[in-house]
Amino acid sequence: MIKNIVFDLGNVLLSWKPDRYFEKSGYDSNTISLIMKDIFGSPVWSALDNGDITTADAIEQIAQTSSLKKEFISSLFGLRTEIINPLTDNIKLLPRLKESGFKLYYLSNFPLDFFEEVKNEYDFFDYFDGGIISAAVRHSKPDIRIYRILLDRYQLKAEECFYIDDVDINVRAAESAGMTAYCYDGENGNSGQLHSLTKEMFPGNPPG
Repeated sequence: MIKNIVFDLGNVLLSWKPDRYFEKSGYDSNTISLIMKDIFGSPVWSALDNGDITTADAIEQIAQTSSLKKEFISSLFGLRTEIINPLTDNIKLLPRLKESGFKLYYLSNFPLDFFEEVKNEYDFFDYFDGGIISAAVRHSKPDIRIYRILLDRYQLKAEECFYIDDVDINVRAAESAGMTAYCYDGENGNSGQLHSLTKEMFPGNPPG
């Protein structure tokens, strides 16, 4: 019996599409490609996600290898809630799940200072009973250890957890940890997809 719903954050509850922000802000395509490759798609960003380096370290390391100027890189790292926004329709599901008796948790790859700012800005985090951020525990999805850290910290049984993520390899890792898991289409998905899913998965106790 499922008692706990575990959410990834990026592109499930929070929009994480920085390239679209830069397009709307008038950046040219070459600059956007450089930003996505040298910053968000870089090993340095993965290290930041994993808590191995600080934001200041990341800026320094990227500036050493990228043609982007350090001042510009630093300004991009200052964009937090500008590029990370709530997916409002999906978030509406949280209070309904709580009212139906489910415990809610998050499990997400996130740089720690980015997460703290986002968490302080958006009050939907009040619905959660707990959660794990990669940078705080020095393990990132799909490393199975981060799933086990969540289970151990909150004394959860894997078979009682339903996990939602937009990345297939993360979903498969959750299944390897013993959870039931679902891959949400974060690119084209809509709130109806999640609402229909929960009603299908929990027919005896569907969210209102």
